[in-house]
Amino acid sequence: MGSVKAVVNSNENSTTPPKSRTVGKVEVVAVAEKHEGQRLDNFLIRQLKGVPRSRIYRLIRRGEVRVNKKRCKPERKLEVGDQVRIPPYSGADISEPGRPSAALQELLLQSVLYEDEQFMVINKPSGLAVHGGSGINLGLIEAMRQLKAEWAGLELAHRLDRNTSGCLVISKQNRFLKHIQEELKARRVKKLYLALVFGSWPDSLQQVDAPLQKELLSSGDRIVRVVAAGKPAFTEFRVRQRFQGATLIEASPATGRTHQIRVHCQYSGHPIVADNKYTLDKYMEKNAESPLWKPLKGVKSLCLHASKIHFSVPNRESALEVEAPMDQQMERVLDNL
Repeated sequence: MGSVKAVVNSNENSTTPPKSRTVGKVEVVAVAEKHEGQRLDNFLIRQLKGVPRSRIYRLIRRGEVRVNKKRCKPERKLEVGDQVRIPPYSGADISEPGRPSAALQELLLQSVLYEDEQFMVINKPSGLAVHGGSGINLGLIEAMRQLKAEWAGLELAHRLDRNTSGCLVISKQNRFLKHIQEELKARRVKKLYLALVFGSWPDSLQQVDAPLQKELLSSGDRIVRVVAAGKPAFTEFRVRQRFQGATLIEASPATGRTHQIRVHCQYSGHPIVADNKYTLDKYMEKNAESPLWKPLKGVKSLCLHASKIHFSVPNRESALEVEAPMDQQMERVLDNL
């Protein structure tokens, strides 16, 4: 179970035309038990489906959203019985999630690596966004909620980039969601990634300690850079296997910054194969004609895989470790090398 058979392109999923929804009066929503411990911003994203995140944060910042009649920050954790004021709004494009195709349904069901009454771990396919958003009608979590009636309330415990495959934890109970998010914040969740990088990674390069900062480009694209004033980011590395022109490495991030492993690999001079956002242009130009690179020139799928995850579970004496089989496209790249 859990092997990934194909790269999924979420654009192929059926779409439902957006419709306009208008709420002309203030709504006050009581927080149910299943939402206890959830962040205010995430709660609103579910309540105001189709409303852009930027508008939701603006509503919170202006004080138009209130909890128990008080202004709150987006990260405020909700409690059972909290009264959330939702202001009037109009013109939101509400797109119902697309229906997962039969092939996607089968793929996701086969990708479940572990499941109990509290949570599941899935081997996320490369190419499938974890949730819907701008230009994406159907993400993994929206698809999973449609597969079984008892999965309708599933929530993401954390995230993976769209083109990263591997271990993704999904919560079935709010108590577990609160637990795993606290564990992640305290850096007690251990993650191991496999990455195929260009060039010969030095054995001596075993850790990268380089602060990261998100930047918004004029094109609207988000990018992360190493900046002295950025947030602390630390990753441990180890060589797993060497090839001509490339190295398979293990990466263990101690912090969970956006694009951390990808940027730290770029910063080290060995970008991840098929990482179009963080591949060094000068490095590519210098080595473009090298015969060692011939097997890598046609690779389209990002060669980054969340191989293992290790975390504690409520009411369980020992921690759980789950391992995900490598994405088949990445496995084929290694076979060709």
